[in-house]
Amino acid sequence: MPACRNRSTVREAQWIDTPAGLDDWLAQLSMNAPSVGIDTEFVRESTFYPRLALLQIAVDEAIALIDPLAFDARALRVWLEAAPRICVLHSASEDIEVLRDLLPRGLPQLFDTQIAAAFAGLGAGVGYQRLVSDLLAVELPKDATRSDWTRRPLSLQQHTYAVQDVLHLHALREMLENKLRARGYVDWFMEDCVRLLRRADAPADAQPQRSFRAAAHWPESSLARLRALLLWRDAAARRWDVPRTWLLRDEHCADLALDPPAGLATLEARTRGQRALRQPVRAELWEHLQQPIEAAFIEATQRPDDFLKGNAKRAFDAMREYIDREAVRLDLPASLLCPRRGLERYIAAHDWPAELHGWRQGLLQTQLAPLLP
Repeated sequence: MPACRNRSTVREAQWIDTPAGLDDWLAQLSMNAPSVGIDTEFVRESTFYPRLALLQIAVDEAIALIDPLAFDARALRVWLEAAPRICVLHSASEDIEVLRDLLPRGLPQLFDTQIAAAFAGLGAGVGYQRLVSDLLAVELPKDATRSDWTRRPLSLQQHTYAVQDVLHLHALREMLENKLRARGYVDWFMEDCVRLLRRADAPADAQPQRSFRAAAHWPESSLARLRALLLWRDAAARRWDVPRTWLLRDEHCADLALDPPAGLATLEARTRGQRALRQPVRAELWEHLQQPIEAAFIEATQRPDDFLKGNAKRAFDAMREYIDREAVRLDLPASLLCPRRGLERYIAAHDWPAELHGWRQGLLQTQLAPLLP
């Protein structure tokens, strides 16, 4: 595909779909380039694991659109790891996941412009389009977001969109870094970027039933059966590389945990229409449901966080009020200081949650602890 010109710049983007093409492009770059802008396009509608469909790279003035469907781009990994480089991405959590095969050791260092925007006082969860508009006065098209990124050749619209998604990352980083230094939040920001990278290495949730609030008052055995079923669904989805909901929807899991089927025919009738629950998988599920739930597993199963009521609700409101005051004082989003789910878990367990470790713990725990119910 020929290089195309971005509507807001005269800079060209190089289309790369061969190992030789990637080698040639990398050879033109400085081995000491301190930073690299990265974005990805991927698909995962019919799979558990995201599949990388396009990789956009910006180094200094050079931009490449790399086609991972055409060849193995492992030479990029060698270049990225050859020197300490800051990887600049926007809202990087999904990109980190989809890059796992290409970069099994992860990104060397992350600068997430969405996290930086929150610490810069620009709001929580700011989108790339708005950030570019607010800081750089450039209006970006977003009309190719949900297009088919596996199609070749890319349309001109897709090509332009892909270039725009990395074109402005270095300028954003420079402006945001200056704001963070002026506001004194560089260390907190870097800690959150490291936490995001570590989260990608975290094992699968061993207590997935905690998100089922409706099960907060279930019998212990039913709750443990729900946990076991959710763990089976997650493992099977990974093994068969299908979306979890193609095996069992959440309502199926709750129904089967509360009222286990008496036979395989009943299980089939109650799960009919599930796209990935074909006969061998359904038979595996049936065997799983026949296994007794051990006492130790029941005892280790944690209850979901209940909807806050009474003293717990009053404690939550008092803590939220303090956090809101701190957010105003620090000129930071309250959700950045303390996400709602972390606060609810603190109130339920009376134990400081892992997601609030680090600078948040030092800032908040001493003040919030006396407010526990």
